[in-house]
Amino acid sequence: MRSGNANRVFIGVTLLLFTAGWAANHFASVLVLIREQLDVSSVLVNGAFGIYALGLLPSLLAGGVLADRFGARMVVLTGGVLSALGNLSLLAFHDGPSLLVGRFIVGLGVGLVVSAGTAWAGRLRGASGVTLAGIILTAGFMMGPIVTSGLGMASTSIITPFAISVALSLIAVVVGFALGDARSTPSALGASSGIKHERSMKKAFAVSLPMAIWVFSCITTSLIVMSARIDATFGNAILLPGIGAAIAFSAGLIAQFLGRKFAWGRGSGIVGALCALAGFALAAFGGDSIPVWLFVIASILLGTAYGLCLREGLLGIETYTPLNRRGTGIGIYYVFTYLGFGLPVLLDALLPHLGASIPLYALAALALGSAVIRGVQIKRGYVV
Repeated sequence: MRSGNANRVFIGVTLLLFTAGWAANHFASVLVLIREQLDVSSVLVNGAFGIYALGLLPSLLAGGVLADRFGARMVVLTGGVLSALGNLSLLAFHDGPSLLVGRFIVGLGVGLVVSAGTAWAGRLRGASGVTLAGIILTAGFMMGPIVTSGLGMASTSIITPFAISVALSLIAVVVGFALGDARSTPSALGASSGIKHERSMKKAFAVSLPMAIWVFSCITTSLIVMSARIDATFGNAILLPGIGAAIAFSAGLIAQFLGRKFAWGRGSGIVGALCALAGFALAAFGGDSIPVWLFVIASILLGTAYGLCLREGLLGIETYTPLNRRGTGIGIYYVFTYLGFGLPVLLDALLPHLGASIPLYALAALALGSAVIRGVQIKRGYVV
């Protein structure tokens, strides 16, 4: 097929990734409406945010494996349909156990799209496609809660955000189905095979997993944990997740864009881990009553950490994973990134025993450990 056709197919892939990010993360703002209007407990709402990961984690892995074996296209389209069905369920039933079921289905769908879609982008455009997939996914993660926060200010309807997400997912599926698939372009093949280095799953994970664990743990700390701890002088709670998303994801997008444009080296992984350290430390310093100025600064740091760590991890997978196992490698990598979605529930559970600050200081110390690991890898020539 012509490269022009491959470019059109790539646009379809990015649309599917964008709407998957939207479907996954718009709930960060919806949960404020649910908590206020339906009097649902904070533990249940955060549990609904986290149970999404229980559906997501196995489907991330399954999506990557299935993409390697059968091709990515049908896996991604199936994931898009499941994402729409999950949010359709939430549109109709959004209290009690139904909340958990709907989010679980969304997780199943998003996992298939993220792992298989990123592998599809890599097959079409090599490392450039993989990093651009991360940027597009981030844009979806950002826009979902921002738009939903705006809707929450204009209307108190819980139905509207879910309806928009369903429509976007279905549009992306239709476009992706219509555009079909394409062979890898010569540039993508060259990017994947032209550099001589060891390719093994062991090395790919040794390079990528120290970055993976900070990707969504940083984002959920800003969007969920810190936004719930803003001091009482801030009056519009519905705006907080959207503000956190705008700040953190904008910082992450800028970091990914600059890294892609200027081909930042592996040292950016150290910077990403150190930004995570600083962000967690500031959040810990704020305790259970965080001033707005600290929320903004910490969100910038955590968002930058998200962007740099996501990019570095994906590049590690693309560079060192055997080509016939690219999807599997991406799936496993994303499984580790999405463990961060369980962080708000964990911090809620630890709050009565350890307080608001100690767990976050512990995370800051672990982030320092990741920076040290990446520094040692660079010094010993383990990464290129």
